[in-house]
Amino acid sequence: MTKSYSLDLRRRVARFVEAGHSCHEAARHFEVSVAFVVRLMAAYRATGSLAPKPEGGWRYSKLDPQREFLLQRVAETSDITMPQLAAELLALGTKVTPASISHWFRRQGYRFKKNAAGQRTRTRRRASSPRALAHQAPAAHAAGAAPAGLSR
Repeated sequence: MTKSYSLDLRRRVARFVEAGHSCHEAARHFEVSVAFVVRLMAAYRATGSLAPKPEGGWRYSKLDPQREFLLQRVAETSDITMPQLAAELLALGTKVTPASISHWFRRQGYRFKKNAAGQRTRTRRRASSPRALAHQAPAAHAAGAAPAGLSR
């Protein structure tokens, strides 16, 4: 992340421009960008201050007003998905993506972990392959019956 120019340099640039020089001349003289000088002078004329704007900080989330609803829904239905929450929020008039709901929960300190058995809580994305079905133990099936999904 870049660092703001010092207040001393800002004062010298402003005095140079106020003395009648152009922003381009000031940029060349102090070896800074023309954009910096133009923005500095515009802010100085508008506010009277040469101090840099604050960096970083908290940003507003449109999910903050929905905090109680989100926490209540997750407490009621522990296996609710983010797309389901997004659909419910849309019905309430708040349009958000499932990813932004997930990010909001993480910022609030909530983590969604695996279950107590150490297994994933989702189902597999694709069905077992025929090869995996052929390797199943024959004791799992009734005597003489073909495994489900396979015919003799």
